[in-house]
Amino acid sequence: MTDTNDQLDLKAHIRGIPDFPKPGILFYDISTLLRHGPAWRTAMARMARAIGPHKPDLLAGVESRGFLVAAPLALELGLGFIMLRKQGKLPGARIGLDYALEYGTDRIEMQADAVSPGQRVVILDDLLATGGTMAAGIALLRQAGAVVPAAAALIELSFLEGRKKLDVPFEALVSYSE
Repeated sequence: MTDTNDQLDLKAHIRGIPDFPKPGILFYDISTLLRHGPAWRTAMARMARAIGPHKPDLLAGVESRGFLVAAPLALELGLGFIMLRKQGKLPGARIGLDYALEYGTDRIEMQADAVSPGQRVVILDDLLATGGTMAAGIALLRQAGAVVPAAAALIELSFLEGRKKLDVPFEALVSYSE
């Protein structure tokens, strides 16, 4: 995948929406990036460069906006794509992992036959905030026998220090410090 514009500022294509989904939260909306073809292509080319050195066999996307990153990137790189989803959203035999949230717990699942032992799987999401979901995804992939050489996201909210919860190299295309 060719990065057609190395000078393009991806942040200029991500809008902040205050007080969404609740008051006091600034939501970083990637829909403006997705609908701008040259910016989206540049983002995917940069992501391909970031994860390529980790030599993945598969890409895993975290529900749901992680699918928007991992699926087209996997297609472009000639790799398979697997989905990490919320409980009960996948058909067939599944394996899952419960994990702690700031207030409560959640569960992430994947199809039991999605990876073969030893396959290298890079996990992707649109945004890394506190790191809980990404860390759970890494643990789930390992539970299935995968090797997880890296994780990546379009956006990192660095002030939340989510990468500290990850025990693999992490790549982000843009970072917000507050």
